[in-house]
Amino acid sequence: MALVWVTGNAGVGKSTVCTLLKDRGEQAIDADWDGYNQWVDRVTGQVVVDPPYPSPPGWLDGFGWQISRPKVEALAEESRGTVAYLFGTVENEVRVWDLFDVVVCLVVDEQTLRHRLLTRTTNAFGKHPEELAAALGYNENMESTYRGFGALVLDGTRPVAQIADAVLAAGRAALDRRA
Repeated sequence: MALVWVTGNAGVGKSTVCTLLKDRGEQAIDADWDGYNQWVDRVTGQVVVDPPYPSPPGWLDGFGWQISRPKVEALAEESRGTVAYLFGTVENEVRVWDLFDVVVCLVVDEQTLRHRLLTRTTNAFGKHPEELAAALGYNENMESTYRGFGALVLDGTRPVAQIADAVLAAGRAALDRRA
C-alpha cells in the first residue's frame, strides 16, 4: 500500500485533479468533501458542525480546518496493496504526515490563485475578503516550505491531465519502493 497526500493552498486545483483520478478509476479521496476534515475550535478542540457563512471577522483566528487522524489511519489500513490518493489542505497535517509515503504539493502564482478563488463555482472558500487574504498569505511561502519538507512540488497551472499523470507517477513509485 502506498498513501499519497496531495496538498496545496485553496484554489490550486486539488479537487479537479482528484475528480480526474476518480474518473480514471483510481482510489482518490477529497478530504474536504469526503468527511476527513472539519472545522475545529482551536481552544476547546470542539468540532463545529454548522460553521457560519460567510465567516464573521476573526473566524479564522479561532477556528481551524483540521484532518481526523483516525480516518486517515483507517484509509491507510483499507488501502493495503494499492495506492490511495488523499487530497486536501489542513492546518494540522503534520499530525498525519507519518502515514503518507509521498507528499505532493500543488502551487500556483498569486494572480492565478486570486482569479481561481474569486471565480470558482464549486467551493465558496476564498470569496470572503478575510478568507482570500488568508489564502494569499499562505501562498507566499507554500512552495519553499514544502520543498523544504521534501515534498514533490508541482505547478498547478499546468494542464490538469499532466498534473494527474505526475501525481499517479509519484504514487506508483512509492508503491514500487514498498514492494
